[in-house]
Amino acid sequence: MQGNGEHQANDKALPAAARGAGFASPFDRAAWFDLLAAHGFAPGGRFDACGAAGDTTAWLPLRVEKPDALAGLANWYSFAIRPLYTGEEGRAAALRDLFARLRKRAARLMLYPVPDSEKDGIAAAMRDAGWWVRAAPKGDRHWLDLAGLDHDGWWESRPGALRSTVKRKAKKGVVDISLQSAFDPAVWEAYEAIYAASWKPEEGDPALLRAFAEAESVRGTVRMGLARIEGAPVAAQFWTVEDGTAFIHKLAHVEDSLKASPGTLLSAALFRHVIEVDRVARVDFGTGNDAYKRDWMNRHEPLWHIEAFNPSRIAAWGPALKAFARSALGRA
Repeated sequence: MQGNGEHQANDKALPAAARGAGFASPFDRAAWFDLLAAHGFAPGGRFDACGAAGDTTAWLPLRVEKPDALAGLANWYSFAIRPLYTGEEGRAAALRDLFARLRKRAARLMLYPVPDSEKDGIAAAMRDAGWWVRAAPKGDRHWLDLAGLDHDGWWESRPGALRSTVKRKAKKGVVDISLQSAFDPAVWEAYEAIYAASWKPEEGDPALLRAFAEAESVRGTVRMGLARIEGAPVAAQFWTVEDGTAFIHKLAHVEDSLKASPGTLLSAALFRHVIEVDRVARVDFGTGNDAYKRDWMNRHEPLWHIEAFNPSRIAAWGPALKAFARSALGRA
């Protein structure tokens, strides 16, 4: 990936070593942003903003929405968009410098989904750099904090109805479960067929998702599960595991198999695997507030939509007034 030579703040490539704060995520790596750009998620152009303080550099991959408007380079598969760093010291100052440089480039900046833990630091750096900032909750994130629990301890904390369903349906022996720790084209084709027959809307970009799964398999992070009834695939799930966290990317089941609960049994098997074999400390269910996620997870946080407006650009004043009026009316 090359920087756009026309932009002074974007004359270097996002390095593979750049990482977000805290535990690693597949959505923090340069390869993920390259994949998004390659599959058309930056049609107006890509802009990797950067700022520095001492030996530390802050990075933020963006896409051009309009000539004077930028947004985080993310899509519906992304669990988060957040700053990445090379170096440890002075990260807040490097992020402030990044946003100060961006004021020469844009009138507006939008970031979503921003994790709850990152929202205050990002908003503060923007304000310190001279932006008008509006942050509003938009969407939800459910995750599991094992906090020293083993599998059995976690399972005992789950709702009785869920535990009873898994026990009863597993005892019947109708559903066969298989787990894979590498990309398998046949399993992926079964997943795509199940997804097409499921209650889910049409897959947004199946080619991107497959390319992502193949790349993660090379890294050794893939965990896939497939449930069959009488040999026919009826439920499939795609997870990845890294840095002590399991990420649940996609899951689907065939509607007419619901009585056997194959999706529930498959989830139970994958949770057991990542907790007992991979020894994860966290499981991230991504974005969305689906009711079933609360049965499996013990933590819930809002995701944030951050809008920043450059007061030195007249083009930002009207949108800023509208955004802050929405805030005053209690609207997202």
